[in-house]
Amino acid sequence: MATSEVKLDESWKQALSAEFDSDYMRALKAFLLAEKNNGKPIFPKGSEYFRALDLTPLEAVRVVILGQDPYHGAGQAHGLCFSVQPGVRIPPSLVNIYKELQSDLGIEPAKHGFLENWAQQGVLLLNSVLTVEEGRAASHQGKGWEQFTDAVIRVVNERLEHVVFILWGSYAQKKASFVDGKRHLVLKSPHPSPLSAHNGFFGSRPFSKANQYLLAHGREPIDWRVAP
Repeated sequence: MATSEVKLDESWKQALSAEFDSDYMRALKAFLLAEKNNGKPIFPKGSEYFRALDLTPLEAVRVVILGQDPYHGAGQAHGLCFSVQPGVRIPPSLVNIYKELQSDLGIEPAKHGFLENWAQQGVLLLNSVLTVEEGRAASHQGKGWEQFTDAVIRVVNERLEHVVFILWGSYAQKKASFVDGKRHLVLKSPHPSPLSAHNGFFGSRPFSKANQYLLAHGREPIDWRVAP
């Protein structure tokens, strides 16, 4: 997968050039092309595979939130974890994120689930797997995306300082287990899914803790209000 074909910020193209030139990424590109040629709808659209990296340049990253897979319903996914397109029903996990945001910082829940203004402030909203087939959750796991997004996390861990990693659920916590907790702040809690949110996600206060840490290290806090 040549970087000339990829829509993402130049800082990431440079930092991840070895990944884009790798055999596993070539195999991943071939897989995606074959799926499309077989008429399978793939989400998000091709120009948004790397939307998280395009909206949040490497040097701008202040917070990393890790998701697992894109939403697999039509019109939902647009390249940012937990976020959906304007006009799409807010998914249950994001409803709970908004509840915790209100409890933590007094921010009223938004009427939509479009989180691009977080990404534009330096919140890297990164899924582990960046594509999915319509209606088939986890259908693109094990095809190479995990290796690529591990490299993204590794670059942030090694090249930046004082980044907040918000890791919801065991999957995210395992994926980012190598992050240096002395160099960065690692916040762990159960996943905001309705299945687990009451086991410690509610009351975990990740948003205020992230901002306190950023301020303590001379970095701008995040305005967690979701744009109207």
